[in-house]
Order: sequence, then structure tokens, then C-alpha cells
Amino acid sequence: MSKTIDQEIFKSGEDYWQVAQNIRDIYMSEGSLLTLLDFERVLDELDLYAFKNWQIGELVQGPTISKYRVTCIFMWPEKLMPDPRGGRRLLPFDCDVKYKKTTMTVPIKITDPSDYRPGTKKAQLTEKKVWLVEISMPKALMSDIRTGSVELEDQDIDLADLDDAYEQDLDQDSYHSDEQADNAQQQLEQPAI
Repeated sequence: MSKTIDQEIFKSGEDYWQVAQNIRDIYMSEGSLLTLLDFERVLDELDLYAFKNWQIGELVQGPTISKYRVTCIFMWPEKLMPDPRGGRRLLPFDCDVKYKKTTMTVPIKITDPSDYRPGTKKAQLTEKKVWLVEISMPKALMSDIRTGSVELEDQDIDLADLDDAYEQDLDQDSYHSDEQADNAQQQLEQPAI
């Protein structure tokens, strides 16, 4: 069973390594990586990154894939909370967004021998306040927003080709318009008989 933001995500002493483990698991699984890319594509297409601090969030858990939804939890430092208006932007698209302020245990930077835990070669730990944001997104939304192609009646259409076709038609229309204007100008310039 997956943990939600309502449950305690971080357990004392495991925080930093838990995040690192999650990232390693994502890179080891091609399916998780592709799902995460689709998730991020939706956030980008909905212009979430236009809001303050959303672009600096770090993935700490997920993607958690259920039958109809995909859930990810992101983290920000306490002083760089993401703009809540960005989260509201997702609500009309049937996304659930939850915020929680909590602490995370991280190792300190070692600069002298007193930075080690007594009797070990491990760094001392300190607690940092962070914001966690859980975003749960419908799979249908992720499949509707694709990159570079659209499926139409069981046929994949490359959007770049479609754009080129529209541009060629517009170019032809402007060419014909210029030609018609030239012909009209020539007829006006000809002396009447």
C-alpha cells in the first residue's frame, strides 16, 4: 500500500536516503520513467511552471500508479513554497493537490571532525523544514496530452507534419492572393479602350 501525504512520508533518520532510493528506483524502471515524463508533460502543458517556485520542486515519492490515477509527491525548502495559484490551476482538470509542511532529516556538510557522528564516519544529521505537495492526476489526462503526435481514428498523425501542411496552405493562399492583387493592379493600369 502506498503512503499518502496525510501519512508520515519521512521517518527519522531515513529521509535523505529514502529520496535517493526513490530516484534510483525510477531510473531502474523504464515504465516509471516514461510515466513520470508524461506526468511532467501535463504540468508543463497546463503552464504550472509559470507560477513562482514550481520549477524547483524535487520528486521525493512516486510515481505511484493506480488503476485510474498517477500520484507524485514533490518537495520544496520551507522558504521557497510553490505558489498555491499553480496548484489551483490543476483543479479543473480533475487533479488533486495537497500541501503539507513537515521536516526532513539531512546530513550536514562535513568541514571538520566534529561534524561526524560520535564513533562513526557518518555525518551528523539535522532537520530542515520543507513543503510537500502531493499531485494526483487522472491517467486519461496524461494520455490526452501527448508529445508530438495525436491519434485520430487509429492513425498516428505527427503534429509537426500537420503544422507544415497548414503553413504550406497558408503560403499557397498568400501566393494566390498576391497573384490576384497583381492581376487586379495590371487591369487598373491598362488604359480603357
